[in-house]
Amino acid sequence: MLDFFTIFSKGGIVLWCFQGAGVTESFTGPVNALIRSVILQERSGNNSYTHEALSLKYKLDNEFELIFVVGFQKILTLTYVDKFIDDVQLHFRDRYKNELEQKGSLKLLNNSFEFGNEFKMLLREAEASGKAKSPAPMRSFKESEKSQKTVKSMIETKGGDKGKEQKAAKGDQVKAPPTVQKVTVENGNQGLTADEIMLKKREEFFRKHMAAPPEKTRYSKKAGGFGGMFGMLKGLVGSKNLTQADMEPVLDKMRDHLIAKNVAAEIASQLCDSVAKKMEGKVMGTFTTVASTVKQALQDSLVQILQPKRRVDILRDVMDAQIQRRPFVITFCGVNGVGKSTNLAKISFWLIENGFTVLIAACDTFRAGAVEQLRTHQRRLNSLHPPEKHGGRPVVQLYEKGYGKDAAGIAMEAIAYARNQSFDVVLVDTAGRMQDNAPLMTALAKLIAVNMPDLVLFVGEALVGNEAVDQLVKFNQALADHSMSDKPRLIDGIVLTKFDTIDDKVGAAISMTYITGQPIVFVGTGQTYNDLRSLNARAVVSALMKA
Repeated sequence: MLDFFTIFSKGGIVLWCFQGAGVTESFTGPVNALIRSVILQERSGNNSYTHEALSLKYKLDNEFELIFVVGFQKILTLTYVDKFIDDVQLHFRDRYKNELEQKGSLKLLNNSFEFGNEFKMLLREAEASGKAKSPAPMRSFKESEKSQKTVKSMIETKGGDKGKEQKAAKGDQVKAPPTVQKVTVENGNQGLTADEIMLKKREEFFRKHMAAPPEKTRYSKKAGGFGGMFGMLKGLVGSKNLTQADMEPVLDKMRDHLIAKNVAAEIASQLCDSVAKKMEGKVMGTFTTVASTVKQALQDSLVQILQPKRRVDILRDVMDAQIQRRPFVITFCGVNGVGKSTNLAKISFWLIENGFTVLIAACDTFRAGAVEQLRTHQRRLNSLHPPEKHGGRPVVQLYEKGYGKDAAGIAMEAIAYARNQSFDVVLVDTAGRMQDNAPLMTALAKLIAVNMPDLVLFVGEALVGNEAVDQLVKFNQALADHSMSDKPRLIDGIVLTKFDTIDDKVGAAISMTYITGQPIVFVGTGQTYNDLRSLNARAVVSALMKA
């Protein structure tokens, strides 16, 4: 039933693996995808992952820095897998505890982990328990309770309850069932009433907690602070493994803090769950509290999320396109009013400052004044960089066909024009659209599928919280649904606008990056052309974690 089972360290050393009978494909592809998409991206709150036709379940052992992964066909429903992976983890730890406590990759490589026989025994037991818990057959109608009911029992007599009330009003005595006071019989409490037991417990409590033991009366006054100091040290010195119960109060506060900083509620919960799985079982460091340990782990996870998993270097990519004698095409998309046209002009200015020529394609053929707005930006940018300084050629030009035309066709013509006129970059401005507007989302997907831009940037504002999740999920879903390719083009990066208006409520950056897995390429910090910045992940996380 299982395709594979593998145990490896977080350093990437495979300690032991199993491959099912008849399985010829290597499991390195699915496991590498799991590492890239889940473990390195801090998305380990859920212990399952799907890769093509396989379902993967995994478990982290944070004490020994191990990862246990099992893979099976996703069409199968294997109810025993969760318990089975727990059992394998416990048996493997117990058997090789001494070897695992030896730190260092070289020592792990030198050890031999012969776990095959024990694994097969655990697998047989798990499969047997899974068969024993097979669902019971459905009962026939004659075996059900409904078949025992008669027609008479389902007929309600007219005024049945009212008749009883009238009899009671006439003077018939209706005796209420006597109340029975339950008395808990404990050791030494036999024959006592509930009040007497409560009084006895209260006396025991005061005697135990309010009276100082004789041997401590000598230090009861002078050394009270001394005992308090030892109590504080006991809470600081790391002497145990972290458990879910230890972290739960801290993570609850962290979750509320993230939501207050504009992180979407669903994302905040997933982040805290991921940190809990990452930290569970780890030994606390000396002189550290649970709160500081968990906070540092969450901070590291947030920095990891904001670090791009792939490099987005627009200037280098533009130079590569120049070598191929074609323009580099960037498409901007997003909801209404987030600042797509303004930030497109800022990026145009940035590209011109780096010595490139830009063609702006006016593909927003719906909003009144959209073309005129881009023409104003074109005039201002050319006044900042006069054609006389660039061989008499304008560094920015606008390609437009008016309103009401097909946006995909205009973009195609603009790219062809840029190729013929040797423009370096084409910036495609699209109409703002809400994520629920199916016709406009279909038109956007068509524009991207037909023209295949080099970069698709989603422009979103930093003020949104939970709405960011809905926007990005539906934009990506629409691009996937209406694409004509097996591997559809989705959002490649994010431009976050109005970042100067939110103070330390920077949670939208986390939400957007976590949903798409794509980097924030630019951050808009004002209204002028110079107000465009790259994202400093550590500065954002520092603002996010600030009380």
